[in-house]
Amino acid sequence: MENPDKPSMKITLTDAKPSIFESKVGGLGYIPHDSNFPTDSRGRQLRLLAQIDCSEIQLDEFPKKGLLQFWLSGDELYGCDFDNPTNQDDFRVIYYSEVDTTVTEDEIRNKIVNIEDYYDKFFLPVERECGMTFEKSENRFIDYDEIEDDEGWKEWNNLSGHKVGGYPYFTQFEPRNEEQMKEYDFLLFQLDSDSDKVMWGDMGIGNFFISSEKLKNCDFSDVFYNWDCG
Repeated sequence: MENPDKPSMKITLTDAKPSIFESKVGGLGYIPHDSNFPTDSRGRQLRLLAQIDCSEIQLDEFPKKGLLQFWLSGDELYGCDFDNPTNQDDFRVIYYSEVDTTVTEDEIRNKIVNIEDYYDKFFLPVERECGMTFEKSENRFIDYDEIEDDEGWKEWNNLSGHKVGGYPYFTQFEPRNEEQMKEYDFLLFQLDSDSDKVMWGDMGIGNFFISSEKLKNCDFSDVFYNWDCG
């Protein structure tokens, strides 16, 4: 059976300085008055990889409002457990269905336990804070193992870049086995290396996958996270 084209939202990173309520990569993420930074398995505060204003995502499965956030531990593996990619001890996906616009950046910044460590001594693929713009697009499935010519490689490379939905891109190989590809069937977020903005190891790419059904139910407790580089 031929794989159908999949709709996606192509993301472009911009030099805009977004607020804590807007889509962004890096910087300070929104945290409600009565909440705090998520922490990793060693009790260290996670850092914001990205947050997405769901109202900008025109995909049927996606929430129509709220903020979806991706947080990582500042270690050499960027919080990824390659033996158990759904283990959220050192990364976290958080969804806020409602956003309180009375929260301020200063209020969030004051929740940082050790601001010097938070900004200067952690590993993170994000080089600097960036804004996001979104464009509706479609992806055609390409089987890496069946690429035979330049046109095939061009189609494969078209799967790269930043996006929500569509088919994923990897610098090495598909990290999900056949069963996991069925279970975690939706590309929740893909963030690629991008000039002076994002760098996963040596020009790598990060992917987050989720069950379509759990996405429809706004259940982000079970997410498959992986990154690789050439």
